[in-house]
Amino acid sequence: MKSYLTVKCRASAQFIEKKSEFIGYVCPVSSEDDARNFISEISKKHCDASHNVYAYILQGTEIARFSDDGEPQGTAGMPVLEVIKREGLCGVALVVTRYFGGILLGAGGLVRAYAKAAKAAIDAAGICEFSQFVEFQLTTEYSYYEKIKKELGARHIKLDSCDFGEKVIFSLAASEENYVSFAEFVNDYTGASALFKITGSRYDF
Repeated sequence: MKSYLTVKCRASAQFIEKKSEFIGYVCPVSSEDDARNFISEISKKHCDASHNVYAYILQGTEIARFSDDGEPQGTAGMPVLEVIKREGLCGVALVVTRYFGGILLGAGGLVRAYAKAAKAAIDAAGICEFSQFVEFQLTTEYSYYEKIKKELGARHIKLDSCDFGEKVIFSLAASEENYVSFAEFVNDYTGASALFKITGSRYDF
C-alpha cells in the first residue's frame, strides 16, 4: 500500500444525549500495542464511566477489533468501527466514553449516539493521507549547506535532523517521487559530490 487515510492527530469531542454524556477520543496508531495503550489510557482516565467502548483498524493488516464494554451487543463498538470504515480510515483507534444519565436510549438510540461521538472525534482530528516515504541521509560539504537547506521546504523534503561534523549530514525523508527529483537537483548543484544513503522507509504526510 503506497498511501492510506488516517487522522491527523489525537482529538476528542463530546455531547449530551438525553442526560448521558458521550465523549469520543481518536488517535492515529501504528501497531496493536499503540491501540491497546491508547484504549487503556482513556479507560483509566474515565474509570468511573458507565462504558468505555472502543474500536480500531490497523494499517497494512486485516486487524480490526471492537468492544461494546457492557452495552447491548451490536449497539456500541460495531457502530464506532463502521464509522472508521465509512470514512475510509486505518491506523486509527477510537474510544467512546459514556456517563449514563438515567434515561435509556434504546438500541437505535445507542447506535446513533456512539456513531455520532466517533464521527465528531474524527472531524475534530481531521483526516490526512499518509504516503510511503524514503528515509535517507545526505552528506555534503558546508559550502552547499545553506542552498540545500533552503530547497527542502520547496521540494517537500522533511528534515529529521542535521549533524555537523567534518561534513554536514542531513537526515531526511521524502516521497519516492520527491526523493528522485531532489537527488537530481543535489547532484547537479554539487557536481555529484554529495553522498546519498537510503536508511529506511515510513509512512508520513
